[in-house]
Order: sequence, then C-alpha cells, then structure tokens
Amino acid sequence: MNINTFRAFRSRNYRLYFTGQSISLIGTWMQRTTVYWLIYTQTHSAFMLGLIVFAAQFPSFLLSPLGGVISDRYNRYRVMLVTQVASLLQAVALVVVIMFTHYALWEIFALSVILGTINAFDVPARQAMVNEIIKHKEDLPNAIALNSSMVNIARLIGPAISGIILEKMGAGTCFLINALSFIVVIVCLLLMTFPNYIPQKHTKKVIHEFKEGWVYLKNTPAIGLVILLIASISITVLPFTTLLPVFAKVIFKGNAATFGYLNSAIGFGAVIGTVFLASIKSGVNLKKILFFSILILGVGLIIFSHITSFYVALVFATLSGFGMMTQTTVSNTIIQTSVSQEMRGRIISYFAMAYFGMLPLGGLLIGIVSQFIGAPNTILAEGIVAILIAFVFLPYLKKDVLKEKDKITLLELEDPTVTTTQ
Repeated sequence: MNINTFRAFRSRNYRLYFTGQSISLIGTWMQRTTVYWLIYTQTHSAFMLGLIVFAAQFPSFLLSPLGGVISDRYNRYRVMLVTQVASLLQAVALVVVIMFTHYALWEIFALSVILGTINAFDVPARQAMVNEIIKHKEDLPNAIALNSSMVNIARLIGPAISGIILEKMGAGTCFLINALSFIVVIVCLLLMTFPNYIPQKHTKKVIHEFKEGWVYLKNTPAIGLVILLIASISITVLPFTTLLPVFAKVIFKGNAATFGYLNSAIGFGAVIGTVFLASIKSGVNLKKILFFSILILGVGLIIFSHITSFYVALVFATLSGFGMMTQTTVSNTIIQTSVSQEMRGRIISYFAMAYFGMLPLGGLLIGIVSQFIGAPNTILAEGIVAILIAFVFLPYLKKDVLKEKDKITLLELEDPTVTTTQ
C-alpha cells in the first residue's frame, strides 16, 4: 500500500459517497445473507436458492438498458436519490413482513423482485456518477478500485455480523439494520455539492438512445469483448456463492454463523484483491491481471469444492474471493476508462446486464445442476469452466490491439472522453 492507494479521497463528494455507501452495503450484505439462509433452512433445496437469486437479480438483466438510458438522459444525482429512498422503503417492507406477520416465502420472493427492479436503475446511475464526484479526473481508476474495496469490506463484515445476529436475535433484526443503513447513505448524498444541473434537451426517443448504446458497443470491441468475458464468468462461475448455504449446513454441519464466515472469507479475499489493485504502479497491463485472476478463481474453486475441513476451506474461499473480485474490478476499470462520456450510463448498463443480469440465470443453472451431481461436484465443475474461459479468451487478452492505451492503470487515467476501438 502506498500514498496513491487513497488518492480519490481528495474529493469531498467522493469521501461522502464512500462513507454512505460503505455503511449501506454492510446492511445490504446482511440482508442478502439472511434471505438466502431463510430460504435454504425452510426448503432445504439448492434449486430454491437458485430461484431466489434469479428473483433478486433477473429484473436487472431486463431493465438495466432502460436504467442506462435514464442515467444518460437525466440528473444522475437525483436518480440515485430516488433509488436509495426506494431501497429504504423496500427494506422497511421486508422488516414489517418478517417481524410483524406470519410471512410466506412468496412475499420474500416478491420483495426480492422489487429490489432487483430498483437496482436496474440504481447501478448505472451510481456507477456513472463516480466520474462526476471525482474532482481530479486522474483519480477515477483509483476511485473504481476503492469502490470495489467498499463492496468487499462490506462482504467481509456484513455476512459475519448477520450470521451472529441470525442466531441470537433473528432475521428481522438483520433486515432492520439494513433499513437503517439507507438513512446514512441518503444523508451523505444530501450533503454533497454539485454545480447547477443544466437539463439537456432530448430530441431522440428512449428506444433510439438504447439502440445508439448497442451500436456503440458493437463498434467498440475493446469494450464489447470484456463485457462478453464478464458475462461468461457470471453465468457459469460466479454463482458458486449460491451453494454456500449447502456447504455450511450439510458439508460442514454448521449453522447461520458458519454460512456467514464462509461469505466473509470470500469478502476477505476480495479486500486483499482490492488493496492489490489500488496499489499497483503505472504501466501494468490490466489484461494480464485479468487472465491470471480468472485462473486463481478457478483453482480456488476446484480445491474448495471437495475439502471437508472447515478451516482449510476458509483459506481457499479467500483465494476464490481474491480471484472473483480482481477479475470483476479490472473488467470494470477497462470499460470505464475506455467509454466516451456521453455513452457512459448506457455502456455501464450493459456491464450490469453482463454481471448482475447473468448471475440469476447462472444461479438457476447451478441450482438445477447441483440437484443431480451435488454441490461439491458443481463447484468443481465451475472451477474447471473458469480455467477454460480464461484460455478461450487468452488470444484476445494477449493481443495488443489497444497498443499503449491497453496498459491503463488503476492509478493513471487516459482521457475518458476519447473512444478507443479495437
């Protein structure tokens, strides 16, 4: 770690953004962990775990392109305020259902669909807004890496806390903490200062702007191939987390706390990866890091899949978390530092489709497969697939089609308004 690791904190708005999001994301991971545990303990079905992932994230796949257009057409700051308030209301509804009614599983599924719909509009606006809250544009790649750190620190802390609270105080308390966390992020957003927003006159229809984003993506394979790579990983490999409740309860004979520790181990590995990425020096070829991070993810999953010792499994869950976070963040960085400003929201929405949108389909796939071959063999297969994907994309990752701009670093930013093509 060096002085450049936290360069983005020079911007006051980013400090507020980071503070609010960090607290809110801890609550989000507590809620996610609790929902998955509730579903599995009541159904004992890996397929139902896949189905809840599908319910929570498939709306993002369907609606993210529209969310990207909204992000490019309107004030992203106001869009984000609206989505955060909506997320608060969803969390409060979950608290009421769990704590004050005799809830049914369909209610949890319905509220998960609502949250997924909100996220379809929140993610493009929130990701694209980072560029606006960074005062020194050369700090943008560092801000992207720090964003990953906040997500993964939350993933380290949130599941561990939720596992303990689940055992001691019940699911409703976990959901209540998440609801309260949204108040913090909303306050931080209200404390930010921006120049007066000047609305742009939009002469084009929404569907036309959506098509513009698709044409831009096809004509910019430097971005399109990275999105295709992340989509492949998201649908076949990253849903391994869907099966963690099975490992916690069946393989390791544990409880909700065991499930929380497994999630936290993955989060710990992701934090290590974040610090690594935020600290790398100039001139590092990100595509090389992308290739090796996918290999690390694959190897970690292969070994984790058939280990029966819980403490040894935590080590390889950490390794898997490192590979998972690194490949996702590097992909995001390549995209954000290559896309033109006027297309930023729409292209980020395609990234969200590839990442968040493919996960629910993968969750269903993994849930079905595990019903036939078991959770350990399913994760073993996912690790093998990760290695195969890395080598399938290796010719592209080795090809120096971006020449010098292919060596974007996480500490130095090329002009983000320049469109690069391959």
